[in-house]
Amino acid sequence: MKWFLIFWAGPIFFLGSWYWLSYYDMSFGVFMYTRQMHDLVFQIYGNILGIPPETIPPLVMRAIVFDTFLVFSLIAYRKRKVIKAWWEARQASKSRLSRLASDESLSSAP
Repeated sequence: MKWFLIFWAGPIFFLGSWYWLSYYDMSFGVFMYTRQMHDLVFQIYGNILGIPPETIPPLVMRAIVFDTFLVFSLIAYRKRKVIKAWWEARQASKSRLSRLASDESLSSAP
């Protein structure tokens, strides 16, 4: 599971880092991080896909959100017994606390 998360988060981290650095033109002397390269990459992808280049970043973000949902769904499915045990313990402690609070709040006034 650790490697699954690494192989999922690694490309997202590198894509996000490249996008942020190139968008704000923080090149550090490397052409790959220049705004010129940023615009060129999205122009190429836009031409290949036949869509305007400015619509690509929101599409990529939606894909990342969807993939994140899938990844965490898989993790939750694999750990469903642990999650269920945690939830039941939490609900049991809540009901016990509410029962104690209601017993203590009974008025003993005449």
